[in-house]
Amino acid sequence: MQFAKRLQPLQSNVFADMDKAKAIALAAGQQIIDLSLGSSDLPAQAHVIEAITQSLHDRSTHGYLLFNGTLGFREAAAKWYEQKFGLKVDPQTEVLPLIGSQEGTAHLPLAILNPGDFALLLDPGYPSHAGGVYLASGQIYPMPLRAENDFLPVFADIPAPVLAQSRMMVLSYPHNPTAAIAPISFFQEAVAFCQQHNLVLVHDFPYVDLVFQETGESADYSPNRKSLVPSILQADPNKSVSIEFFTLSKSYNMGGFRIGYAIGNAELINALRQVKAVVDFNQYRGILNGAIAALTGPQLGVKSAVATFQQRRDAFITALHRIGWNVPTPQATMYIWAKLPSHWSQNSIEFCTQLVKQTGVAASPGAGFGKSGEGYVRFALVHEPLLLETAVERIAQFLY
Repeated sequence: MQFAKRLQPLQSNVFADMDKAKAIALAAGQQIIDLSLGSSDLPAQAHVIEAITQSLHDRSTHGYLLFNGTLGFREAAAKWYEQKFGLKVDPQTEVLPLIGSQEGTAHLPLAILNPGDFALLLDPGYPSHAGGVYLASGQIYPMPLRAENDFLPVFADIPAPVLAQSRMMVLSYPHNPTAAIAPISFFQEAVAFCQQHNLVLVHDFPYVDLVFQETGESADYSPNRKSLVPSILQADPNKSVSIEFFTLSKSYNMGGFRIGYAIGNAELINALRQVKAVVDFNQYRGILNGAIAALTGPQLGVKSAVATFQQRRDAFITALHRIGWNVPTPQATMYIWAKLPSHWSQNSIEFCTQLVKQTGVAASPGAGFGKSGEGYVRFALVHEPLLLETAVERIAQFLY
């Protein structure tokens, strides 16, 4: 049996690889503290669950859902963006429901790239960004992210021959895995660069709400709440080259419900819609009803989630500093991006494999997110502070 060559670069995945390592450690009797996967352990809000529950008893929601039937959700998404970023959005032409934002980032290259075309991706970056390019038979040019550049790419470093063959650039800030944030000035630079070189600008934006307030600051979670981090569309208000992906997985603890949306340039939205038309219909209407309730209803759950992850961040960072691992305090996301001790600096995969084998603490190796991720490890803050502190105690035993 012969398989397509495009499957070859998909053989390895950081999450699948760590899943195997966890299974081996569990079989050997280890008690696992899983910090490898950014799947929130917090629940969806009660009013969201109620909207879905009511839908289950409505037989009209049980059939296929075509695009026109998603208008209510698209209107809610457009209003959410208008309130948060002051942007006018047309729900008819500039919004598309997605089965999680990962579906969008994986499918969009099929609408943009011809075989051999380049996509400019962050390195390190989220694995599905690369996976979508490989499925489209495209090539990847990794844009290295370095601490000295605040984990922002340097566009001037991209070789001219690569640019000549490039069709799209993918950004994502607040960033997974480094937890870096980007100012509006960087996005303005990116928009101008993409306009100059005729590139589609893709922004994956799942952590828009997971930005932490420091002492003395107060966040606005009212219905007209404003964002603490910019949307790419604020730098491209005419939506000339840009498309942005949002998921309800992080802000609203709805990862398992697989609901998100694309918003931006109408031509890009239509192109992605054409790809989706041959892959799926849409999410179950009841889940869209729950998503509408999340976007339009009380936002106290968002505020609570942010406070919870900030508390966990502080507890984990304090514990790491206590054992002598001096890791910077991130301003956003649910992750800690930690530079490994020197003797592990070129082998993050082995570090994570041995760590879970010997202690039961599972983390994600930086190399799994790209070549420039080597020398780092990502911890996901998906447990309560006491368990996070226990994890650090086990890490100390492993390191020392």
